[in-house]
Amino acid sequence: MTYDQLIYNALLLTMEPDSQPLFQGYVAIQGAKIAAVGQAAGLKNLPTATELWNAGGSLVMPGLVNCHCHAAMTLFRGLADDLPLDQWLHQHIFPVEARWVDLDFVHSGTLLAAAEMIRGGVTTVADAYFWETGARQALAQAGLRAVVAQGVIDFPAPGVPEATDNLRVAQDFIDSGRISGPHLITSTLFCHSPYTCSAATLQGAKAITRVRNLPFFIHLAETRQEVEQLRHQTGLSPVAYVDSLGLLDEKTVAVHAVWLDEADRQLLADRRVKLCHCPESNLKLASGISPVADLLQLGLVVGLGTDGAASNNNLNLLGEMSLAARLHKVAGLDPTVLPARQVVNMATLGGARVLGLEEVTGSLTPGKDADLIVVELKQPHLTPMYDPYSHLVYAAGAGDVRQVMVQGRWLMQDRGLLTLNWGSIKAQAQRWGRKIKPEAVACLRTKE
Repeated sequence: MTYDQLIYNALLLTMEPDSQPLFQGYVAIQGAKIAAVGQAAGLKNLPTATELWNAGGSLVMPGLVNCHCHAAMTLFRGLADDLPLDQWLHQHIFPVEARWVDLDFVHSGTLLAAAEMIRGGVTTVADAYFWETGARQALAQAGLRAVVAQGVIDFPAPGVPEATDNLRVAQDFIDSGRISGPHLITSTLFCHSPYTCSAATLQGAKAITRVRNLPFFIHLAETRQEVEQLRHQTGLSPVAYVDSLGLLDEKTVAVHAVWLDEADRQLLADRRVKLCHCPESNLKLASGISPVADLLQLGLVVGLGTDGAASNNNLNLLGEMSLAARLHKVAGLDPTVLPARQVVNMATLGGARVLGLEEVTGSLTPGKDADLIVVELKQPHLTPMYDPYSHLVYAAGAGDVRQVMVQGRWLMQDRGLLTLNWGSIKAQAQRWGRKIKPEAVACLRTKE
């Protein structure tokens, strides 16, 4: 058989359970799918293919999965830094969103985010924001795999001037995506949090996703203030409260999950909730440290997310991997916690499981879609190499990613974007920056 494409002479990490690195490895691709994976020394031992690509000893692995992002917020990057979450959100972010966020803003900001993520090796992203029709268009243009979630909140929001319309708008968004949405993109819902959404809104949103068998996203137990507020109002922790509303199940993705007591952790495990850990955002906003090591021991599936660039301030998932591994070692005073391979799994197959996409992406497995990245190893900070998982987590950076493929299509070659016009994206972002700059200056004055 002659395959369509063959990537060979690679150090291959398939990320299949219990797999070992394959030296002189190859990936054969037929159409959009991985057809075969193996090892072969020399061209004469390789399968035949129409297009041959010599990896030159580079590392080839599954594309990274960003389980939580507010992509359009790249246009707010650096707007209101060094503030507590409550002040950052209510005094700065919500007001500037009300003024500026529209369809064009979201489309432009998401294109900027897509360019950044592709260049950092992300092939799948779960995005959550307002005016997500714009995000859906931008991510389709970029060629990324995505789970795109329309934001739901109980006060006037961008694109939803009447809060009572929030669920109707959200349902229309899902249904429009199911009818005509790009095949790489799943449309669903994101409830901002249990303190910005009423019980009726939370239950209504979950019902919409449940009947359609879609993932449901929610910020949960992110800050100590959230826990105190919910306990005062309901007598329950945020986790127990949303469970009392029937929200917790295997299709719910709880983002942040920082302030969890033992009962909360067990409840999440019993309900098989999926979790997204956003260490950089949690640290920058001083929200706290999620008990990820304990959650993994309980059998919970945990992926990694960048959150938005307004609270991170980048969309670098390799950076999240590095921080997660180091953070939990020092938090538990145990250098064996979150070993490198486990962290790489959280960013690949584990992340795909969080999003319900493990049957199509997350590992280099024959039959799955050809979503992969190529990491250049011939660099001083990656020489010599004893353990590729260790290098990925503790030494590699976003700039080391050279090629990116999604569903058999190259999105980046030799650091050059193939599906996006960087010059146009940059010009649009700069135009938005000039508009928003007065708010940024006002934020600086407020902090002085």
